[in-house]
Amino acid sequence: MKNIITVVGIGPGKPEMMTEEAVEALACSDVIVGYTVYVDLLRDEFPDKEFRTTPMRQEIERCRLCFDLAKEGKRVSLVCSGDAGVYGMAAPMYALLPEYEEVELSVVPGITAANSGAAVLGAPLNHDYCVISLSDLLTPWSVIEKRLQAAIMGDFAIALYNPSSKKRVDYLMRACDIMLAAGAGEDRACGYVESIGREGTKTHVCTLKELRECSVNMFTTVFIGNSQSYLQGDKIITRRGYSI
Repeated sequence: MKNIITVVGIGPGKPEMMTEEAVEALACSDVIVGYTVYVDLLRDEFPDKEFRTTPMRQEIERCRLCFDLAKEGKRVSLVCSGDAGVYGMAAPMYALLPEYEEVELSVVPGITAANSGAAVLGAPLNHDYCVISLSDLLTPWSVIEKRLQAAIMGDFAIALYNPSSKKRVDYLMRACDIMLAAGAGEDRACGYVESIGREGTKTHVCTLKELRECSVNMFTTVFIGNSQSYLQGDKIITRRGYSI
């Protein structure tokens, strides 16, 4: 019988925003592995578990750690914020799986930031939408630029992940300039949510022109409405076409 590693999406991190399947998977684990920030969100809820962490940019080492622990016969859960298949660790785990014939993988979905953040802001993604990361660590900026242009040309609502960091302070401004040049109006409805579902959650709505000057961090998800989206108080509403 093969050992099973469960790759678990924990959503924003609050227990009530995890699925029952995710909670059960973690409860049945011997070891919970993950990025330090995400593991720290779980320690109080699962005090009897062994926790193993690696810092950012050691994702492959983290994956191999899971396989090594599973080979020892331990029940392992690898946790990811949001959903494990949306900028998460499901893909690299499957890429490494052929090296570990004695191990099987199981993936448990979670609430990704696009959905949890959209709920806070009302209904910004109520029609066709796309998700784009502004991090160019693994994706060339030239590709990100094309995706931003295509999203505006297709009139998609957009959720932007990883909009800024200490080394990418001006990336959101650059993204706004690209979208404006691609045809998005300066008054397009926009907003962002910082630390979704965690202590200190912050929200803000604005126009695309105003968003260009906003300061955000890596724990922020940014929302760009489509041409039919509008601001309603502190909410963003994207029309779907109903005659109201």
